[in-house]
Order: sequence, then structure tokens, then C-alpha cells
Amino acid sequence: MKYEREEGNDTASPKRRSKKTALMAAVDILARQEQSEKKLREKLARKGYEDGEIQRAVDRLVEMHYLNDAEACARQFAFLYEESRSSVRQICVKLMQRGFDSGLVRDCIPPDSFERETQAALRVLSLRFKPSADQQKMKANLYSKGFDSSVIRAAVDAFAASPEH
Repeated sequence: MKYEREEGNDTASPKRRSKKTALMAAVDILARQEQSEKKLREKLARKGYEDGEIQRAVDRLVEMHYLNDAEACARQFAFLYEESRSSVRQICVKLMQRGFDSGLVRDCIPPDSFERETQAALRVLSLRFKPSADQQKMKANLYSKGFDSSVIRAAVDAFAASPEH
């Protein structure tokens, strides 16, 4: 793409625009979607900001309470736990991929999640199988989605016992 300077327009060339600070860029990123500190640092580094400027921006965002990994991780875990049909294991992997520390993620797991996991597994089965389907295929599908073996057995047994739709 060729940039030509138009008469009276100093913004026609990308080199003429003033570069955003790392803090401004970070605020723009956070305005679109909540980020972990690690992912925010990665995105700022990809945009070409230097480590020192990134550190100052992160420090300021933490100080202003715009960046808090513990709270963000807890919010995202709660949302995925309540609103998805993913297993707890899948949720944990997803959050770690988003840059949250594994310890923070583990702290979000409720002590007794068997009933929720079973309900999530039943939702997965109902979307893909009929109750009369091969139970080994159902179990393999749930296993591939990260469900625990006790949850898999309970869900498949309950689903197979349910009436056909």
C-alpha cells in the first residue's frame, strides 16, 4: 500500500503519526478484552515496545487496579465453569494458555465439582450421541475432552439410561 501525503493532512503517512506509549497501547488492549499480565506483556513486545517501557506500563496498570491476574483468573474461571460444557481440566488448560499461572488456576477449582462435571459431560453427550449409541465411543469422546474417569462412567450410565428423544 502506498501512502501519499495529501495537502493539509499530516496523518497520511504512518511515520508522521505519534507512536502510542506502551501504557496507551496496553489500555487499548485491555479495553477490548481482559488479559493476563503475561499475555499483555507478549502483545506489547510484539508491537515493538521495549522491556523497560512494558514494565512501567504494567506497574502503572497494576497500581491503578486495571491488571490483576488473581481476580481476572477467578472471573474467567467462574464464567467458563458456569457457562460452558467444558471439563474443569479443559478450563484449566484454556486459562493457562491465556497466560495465567497454574497455581492461580488451581486455586479457582471448587473442592467438589463432581456434580457439575457430570452435568457438563451429559450436555456433551446429548449434543453428539443418542442414548443407544456405543458406550465406548461416548466414553472415548468424554475422555478426549478431559473429563475424569469417574465422571465419564456416571455420565455415560445416566445418559444410556435416559429415554430416546
